[in-house]
Formats: sequence, structure tokens, C-alpha cells
Amino acid sequence: MKRTFDVCMAALGLLLTAPLLTLISVLIKLDSPGPVIFRQVRVGQGFRPFAIQKFRTMAVDTPGACLPLTVGQDPRITRIGRILRKFKLDELPQLLNVLKGDMSFVGPRPEVPRYVERLRSDFSEVLSVRPGITDLASLRYIDEAALLAYSSDPEEEYQLKILPEKLKLAKLYIRHMSLRFDIAIVIQTLLHIARLPIVVFTLPELKTAVESPLASPWTSLSSFILRWRKPIIVVLDVVLIILANYFAFVLRYDGNIPEGEINTFEQTVLALVAIRGVAFALFGLNEGLWRYTSIWDLQNIMAGVLTSTVVFYGWVRWVMGISSYPRSIFAIDAILLIGFLAGVRLSSRVLRDKPIFQKKRKVLVVGAGDSGERVVREMKTRTVFNCQPIGFVDDNVSLLNQRIHGVRVMGAVQDLPKLVEEFKPEVVVVAVPDSTPEFLRDLVIKLEPYNISIKTLPAKEELLSDQSTVSQIRNVSIPDLLSRAPIHLDNEATRHMVRGKCVLITGAGGSIGSELARQITLFEPKVLLLYERHENSLYNIHKELDDRRFGFPIVPLIGDVTDAQRLCAVLEQYKPHILFHAAAHKHVPLVELNPLEAVKNNCIGTRVTAEAASLYGVEQFVHISTDKAVNPSSVMGATKRVAELIVQDIARSSQTRFLLVRFGNVLGSSGSVLLRFQDQIRTGGPVTVTHPEIRRYFMLIPEAVQLVLQAATIGEQGHIYILDMGEQIRVLDIARSLIRLSGLNPGKDIPIRFVGLRPGEKLYEELVGEGEIAVRSSLEKILQIRTISQLDFEEFREKLAALEAASYRDEASVLLERLREIVPMFQICVSDAEPSTVPTGSL
Repeated sequence: MKRTFDVCMAALGLLLTAPLLTLISVLIKLDSPGPVIFRQVRVGQGFRPFAIQKFRTMAVDTPGACLPLTVGQDPRITRIGRILRKFKLDELPQLLNVLKGDMSFVGPRPEVPRYVERLRSDFSEVLSVRPGITDLASLRYIDEAALLAYSSDPEEEYQLKILPEKLKLAKLYIRHMSLRFDIAIVIQTLLHIARLPIVVFTLPELKTAVESPLASPWTSLSSFILRWRKPIIVVLDVVLIILANYFAFVLRYDGNIPEGEINTFEQTVLALVAIRGVAFALFGLNEGLWRYTSIWDLQNIMAGVLTSTVVFYGWVRWVMGISSYPRSIFAIDAILLIGFLAGVRLSSRVLRDKPIFQKKRKVLVVGAGDSGERVVREMKTRTVFNCQPIGFVDDNVSLLNQRIHGVRVMGAVQDLPKLVEEFKPEVVVVAVPDSTPEFLRDLVIKLEPYNISIKTLPAKEELLSDQSTVSQIRNVSIPDLLSRAPIHLDNEATRHMVRGKCVLITGAGGSIGSELARQITLFEPKVLLLYERHENSLYNIHKELDDRRFGFPIVPLIGDVTDAQRLCAVLEQYKPHILFHAAAHKHVPLVELNPLEAVKNNCIGTRVTAEAASLYGVEQFVHISTDKAVNPSSVMGATKRVAELIVQDIARSSQTRFLLVRFGNVLGSSGSVLLRFQDQIRTGGPVTVTHPEIRRYFMLIPEAVQLVLQAATIGEQGHIYILDMGEQIRVLDIARSLIRLSGLNPGKDIPIRFVGLRPGEKLYEELVGEGEIAVRSSLEKILQIRTISQLDFEEFREKLAALEAASYRDEASVLLERLREIVPMFQICVSDAEPSTVPTGSL
């Protein structure tokens, strides 16, 4: 079809331009000596050389005649040549190349052999099609000579910058090549030559290749129309009012209007124009911008026409006394005028929003409810999104095969794989604002084999009613796949607790500590103390908060929680009211290799901090714990369980209110599995998972901190609080989803390798240990842990002293025995599993 189009259009073009071709030939001969046609060897389809033909625009036998590029106001160009180049008339002889089959109307512009040889591999795809008279590169570099004139080395500029960009645009054309696209490019080329600021095609990948001319003869005309827009609209409306009334008479009398009725028309038309003019002004019909014409404008048109028709009827019958005026003409006239007024206004919008060629991404929408309807409506009415909704998917069987804005409900969610295979959408949009994480995980798994982008809408409370729904669509992320959504703070209770108080955070440079600092600053403390032993982490969080210019001091304090003297000095100087103890060693494999340091930091550090808080009258002490403290299998978990017991022991006799908060794995914290997986995906894999069935509770960092602050507002002395965290999630599912959401296929693009359980690692985590039960607290989603078996704290203190003594003497084996004495559930799990790689088929 493309070749047929080329031959027909080339023959027609030569026939129609024959007089112009003759005139140009004569002018070239008269202007300068030499041949009329310039021929040059170019490389065509399949690397076949051919002679391209152009009208000669340069003088022959001039200095620099062999230069391959034309730059700026090249002195070699003749007077007639400048005119021909300006309007691209020198390219007309290439119609002969099109007839011969060397070229096409639209295709990558042919290059000279020396450029092709240097980039032969890049040209292999480009030269799989016939070169053309015009293409995308011709539109971008329509005045290439002027562009090269700004360069100190035009040859280098062309080879290193312009030519690679031309190749990129040529490949883009080949990917979207079609007859319709060719027609759009030809029309766009003609518009560019005429310097008309109109764009007739768009591509999602194409941003600046097709630009409207900045200056053209049409600019002044456009400015004139814009300046006098209102009077022009009034004149046009008057013309349409008269035409509609006249055609109403024509239709009423089947095209043969009696003489008497012509007189009636002439008698009443001025009154009609005046009445309608007043009505149109009242309804603002001459004020709207036509390119934004909408239903609202149509309503105003109908209201203005119908109102003025009623008034005109009364004027004709009771003021002018013309009882013979046909009543049917009032109705016909109103209908015609509404059509005329709406038609001329909609034409502007249609021409603006409906380019000749527009490559859109095919979108399949999950959810045929209100949100889905909004998404489809905006995609169909706003071309800026470059999206074409091809169908809905919804589990409501009553909607099957129904249409919304012309888009059919194709099936249920279970039909997604079949629909993707058949219709090949590029994007799936989940238009269900309250979709559950389980639903999204299932969706990701269903679409795992396909190279398709998965996007979703924000939750209902996050949707901005004053913004476009489509503009708020975002990629599905890992937090969307968690078993539960983040809880929401009781802001007033937290503000009441924090406002006007001095707050101290230990471990303030860590993931939890730094997020605590960020959230606490929102509740206007009197002073915020950041206590951290790592100076870089402390500097980063202090600088971040200090740059926000809060109205209270934020004090960075370098110190170790095991340094009792330093900690007491800080408490003595600042007298904090609330202390959040987040300092701890938390990395399971590292702590397993360094148990002595774990006991010093997690146990002794907690004891020193809690005793100091009690001694210096801190009102409230919040200890950050972990689910790994429950029936621990790792040194980290065992030391955190000991820390819990230390806090509960001190709470029995202290005026300070002590409470503890447990939560699961924190996504995005330093050393978290999420960051590890992201790094492995970035480097091409493999992604390493310890065991196919390992499961964990997962939380977001802000969610974990919200739990801490929530619990702090209700915490009772010495109690442990946990979050109702729903189901545990397989780490393998997290890995697969993260690979999929990165645009890759698990097991195919990125392999997954099982490396065996690490020392101290369990397959499942627990939130409630032996001798504990979980009961509901006064806040939703937060549970309180109650101990059903009493601990002998006198014996505990003796064992704790022995544990600390072992850590001071660097006796690792003794230390582990002492840990087991305090935490009998502590048993190290050792895995004999061999590393393995997941085969492609199993994913």
C-alpha cells in the first residue's frame, strides 16, 4: 500500500507541478551557469547506492564546492537557490527518485556513503526501508544549515550530535510506520514550510522533534484574531442567526419560498438578530474560548437560543402582530441555530484535539466503577495523556459487555491473562482506590509473564478532587502490596503529648530514629535532642531538619548509650520530658558474628539509658523493640528480649512511665531486604532469597513510627504494644513483585537464587511469645501484650549481671550460655540447605 501511495502521489505531483518545474529550470539557467539538476550518490535501502536528484542551488566551480555540509549563509548558494531552499522546492526532482523506486515520500533521509560507513551498524535498521523525501528528522532540522552556523566545527557537530539524533528519529519512524503516519508527516512538512503553527500528529516518545515555527506570517494574523475575537464572534453569530432563519423558511417550504413569506422574513429578521444578540450576551456565548468548548457551553447555547425564541415568538405575535408567521419555523430555526453555533465552536476543539496521527498507549482499566469511568473519560477527552482505553475488567458480572464512554467491559479479573494475550495492552490501570494489597499482589502475579506496566490510583483519601484523575495515576509500588495499609495518627493526642516538651531520641541517625525526629517536629516540641554516636548519620538528620527552619531548637548530641557519664550529663543539662530509645544493633547476620557488641549495645545500653531516665525524672520512656524478640533464634532477637525485660524490671519501681513497642521488618531501612533486592536488580541479579517459604511481617518506616507515637499516647506502665499486622508475606513474593515492578521478568531477566537460611534466621516470625497473650487496646489496630506467667526479676537481675560480666571479659561462648539462661526459648537455627537458583519455568 505504501508503494502504491508513493507511485500515485509522485506521478500526480509531477503532473501538477510540471509548469512550476519548467519555470524553476529556466530561472536556474538564467541565474548561474551549470546544469539544472544536481546529482549526488546516497545510500538507499539495503545499503544500495543511488543518485539522488535535486535542483541545483549552488554555483559550480566555486571554492569549497566539495564540502559535504551547507552552513549558514553559504556563499556558494545562488540567489534563486536561496529561495528554493527556503521553501524546499529544490527537493521536487526527488519525485523521479520515488517513481524509480529509489525513494519513498516518507522515510529516513538518505546519507552520503562516508557517513553510513562510519555508523554502519546503526544504519542497518534504518536502511531496512526506502529513504524518503521527508521524515521526522526533516521536521526537527528543517533549517539545518542555520543550526550548524552556530558551531565552531560544523562537521564534528553534525557527526556527533545531529546525525545520531537523526538515526534515533528514523528508528522511531520505523517503529510506528503506517500510511496514516506518512500522510501526517507530509502534511506536517507542508505546514512547516508555510510556517503555520499547527501540529497534526503526536507520539508519546516524541517531544521536541515536531515544533511549531516560532515566527511566521500567520503569527500577526493570529494576534489580530485574538485581539478582535469578541467582535468577530458577534459578527459570525449574526451571520449564523440570519442563515438559520432563512434556511428554516427554505425547509418549511421545500426550497420554494412564497413571495409573501420572503417579505415576512425581511420584516422580522432584524428583530430576531437583536433579540438573539441580547440573549447571547446574557448567556456569555461570545466570551468562551472555543478550543475548550464543553457540555457547559452547549447548555448555554441551548438556553440562549430557546430563551430568545420564546421572546421572538411573543414579539412577532403580540408586538408586530404577524399572526401568519409559521409556528414550525420557530422550531426549525432554533434547531438549525443550535447546530450551527455548536458546530463552529466544536470544530475548533475537534481540530485541536484530533490530530491526523496520534500514537497512543493501549490501556486496560481494572474496575468499571466511578473511578474507572473518570479515568476513561479523561483519557478519551484529553489527548495530552496519549492513552487509548481499550476495555474494562470488573468482577461484577452484571457489567459484562456493557459500555462506558464506548469502552466495553471485557471480562473479570480472572480473565486478565487471556485479555492481555488477545489485545496486547501496554498499561494496566487499577482504578479501584480501595484495592487491597492481596488483590494487587494477585494482579501482579497474574501479569508476571507479560511485559506490561501496572499502575494504580491513590487511596480515596489521597485523591485530590481538584486535580485530574489520570494525572494522579502512579506505578504500583512494593508498599501497595503489603498486607495492611499504614495506620493513621491520632494527631491531637500526639500533639498534646509532645507540644512544649523536651524530647530526646537515642539512635537518632538510624532509620527509625530519624523518622521519629521528622514526625515529632510536626507537633511543636520545646526542644528536640538528637543523640547518636555516628557523626555522619547525626549530621545528615540534623541538617535536614535544621534546613526547615522550625521555631524551636534541634540539638545534635554525639554520644553512646553505653556511656553512662555522657548520657547523665545530657539528661542533667536538658532535663527531657520524653525519651525514645531507638539505639540498637539490629542486623541479624552481623550481630550473630559479634554477640559481645550486641549485648553491650542492646542490653547494657538499654539498662544505662533506662536507669538514667528514671534517675533524672524523665516523664515517659518509650523503648523500640522487634518481633525477633519473640521466641528468638538469633543473638539480635535474644538481646532485644533481654532489653524488654530490663525495661519492665525498672518500670516496676520507677516514677517514669516505661512502655515498649514491637514491630516487624521495616521496608527501606538501612540493610533492609528491599534495598538489597533493588541493588541486586540494578546490577542484573541474581536476587538472593534465603528460603522459598521464609515469611515476614513488613511495615513502612513511617508506619512503624506512627505505631510508636500512637502507643506513647496510651501506654501503661511496663506494657508491650504491637501492631495488628495481618498476614505474613513470603519474601520470595516480595522479590518477584519488585522484579516485575521494575519492568523485568523474574527468572527470565533476573534470576532468583536461594542461598539457605542465615545463622539465627527463622522461617516465620511471631509477635506473641510463650507466656504472653495479645488483647485489644483502646486504639484500633494496636494490641497490648499481657504476661500470663510472672518472671522472677530478682533472679533476672543476677543473670543479667552475669551476662554483662561475660561481655566485659570478651567471653563469647560464656555470653551465649548466659543469654540462653535468661531467654530459654533462644535456640540458634542452623540450615544445611544448599544454594539453588529458581528455574525460569517455576516462576
